[in-house]
Amino acid sequence: MGEITIVGLGPGSFGLITVETLELLQTAETLLLRTAKHPTVAEIMKRGITFTSYDYVYEEQASFDEVYATIAKECLDQAAQGEKVVYAVPGSPLVAEKTVMLIRALAAKQGISVTILPGMSFLEVLYTRLAIDPIEGITVLDAADLSSIPPELMTALVVTQVYNHYVASEAKLVLMEYYPDDYEVIVVKNLGLPDEQLLTVPLFELDRVQGIDHLTSVYVPRRNAAVNRFSLDPIVDVMAKLRSKEGCVWDIEQTHSSLRRYIVEEVYEVLEAIDLQQEDLLCEELGDLLLQIVFHARIAEESQVFTMQQVIDGITEKMVRRHPHVFGDTSVRDAGEVVLNWDAIKKQEHGHERPSILDGIPKGLPSLMRAYKLQAKAAKVGFDWDTIGPVWDKVYEELGELKEACAQGQVSNMEAELGDVLFSVVNLARFLKIDGEIALNTTNNKFRRRFLYIENVMKEKELKWEKMSLKQLDLLWKEAKSNKL
Repeated sequence: MGEITIVGLGPGSFGLITVETLELLQTAETLLLRTAKHPTVAEIMKRGITFTSYDYVYEEQASFDEVYATIAKECLDQAAQGEKVVYAVPGSPLVAEKTVMLIRALAAKQGISVTILPGMSFLEVLYTRLAIDPIEGITVLDAADLSSIPPELMTALVVTQVYNHYVASEAKLVLMEYYPDDYEVIVVKNLGLPDEQLLTVPLFELDRVQGIDHLTSVYVPRRNAAVNRFSLDPIVDVMAKLRSKEGCVWDIEQTHSSLRRYIVEEVYEVLEAIDLQQEDLLCEELGDLLLQIVFHARIAEESQVFTMQQVIDGITEKMVRRHPHVFGDTSVRDAGEVVLNWDAIKKQEHGHERPSILDGIPKGLPSLMRAYKLQAKAAKVGFDWDTIGPVWDKVYEELGELKEACAQGQVSNMEAELGDVLFSVVNLARFLKIDGEIALNTTNNKFRRRFLYIENVMKEKELKWEKMSLKQLDLLWKEAKSNKL
């Protein structure tokens, strides 16, 4: 049975390899490198040291987990043939090196001897460059393992193996769940080499840094307070309990169809909280709306249609895909171009092929909102006025036709003409960049507040409705209006 000796090639500069490691590299019978993409390798080759690298495995496997598992297995296979294998990794063997962990675990099962020589990791250089003392606490994670960040992280964080812009983008998205988008992080490139760079950037720009490669890591400074990652688990668990056999009879009986009215009601209550500018109420109403989403997801999960996680993953992927100017290399001049890009990407996506331009507008939408969307869809292909002038003319024209219909007294015509008036007013709102549904809802709430004022005044003065004239009521209305209700 063979044996494996694991050594580290240091953080970058050839001068940081230990003397013991260099001697072993020079005398190794079988020298295996996890990767030859390391600054010390050129110096090793100059000294006539022969080796085999596992770089080809990175091209053959679909994920880093598969890469690491394959390298560990092949390394052990050679040792199992009786060879004395020297396995060399970047940095230190026991710092953020998954293959070493796998080799040790598999070797123990197979009875293969493993010796690990100490080596310098990039962390020692990093401590020096950033003037930090690790005794204050530091967490080191592979970029592929960021999902295992402790919920309440109290230390600084070092993210290793940030191989490329894709990995940087994925790391950014995970970190933004723990830290503010503009939280300053340090991108560490080519540490210990002549072209070393330490770039301080806001977190949201992490994947925009140029030249990210296999020698890139990210340092995230410690926050003053614990980093709390929010979780949907509590409400998801509560809903699962309510829908279980030991749950609530009413919740168990609900279906997607029976819940339709509630999700509409919650949306309008959110809008009212926004109009009232009451942040506490808005927080509560957003919770009620979220409950409806979790409710529908739970029903779907019970039928094995989709899960809450799929809902979250789906919308996350969509937002990233439809914002290439944020998560990719696309450039935009203004918000209008963002919308154009959004529509173009949406048309390319599977499932968005529609025979009519007006398809995709739900029939169950409130009428004002549906009118707005119908007009907006038609406008995208040029079926629209260029200026607001003809829009005003159309409103007056429709009002005139409504007057004529009312004079004739035919209810069906009156209804049709009133619909035309409303449709033309919605078009006017669209040109004014006002949402007719929200505007009308705001007026409804305003009417309610002023009417309640009239009621309260009448109760205080013990007045009776039947004894009040319209003129008196109108005075109270103007009083409510003057109080800015």
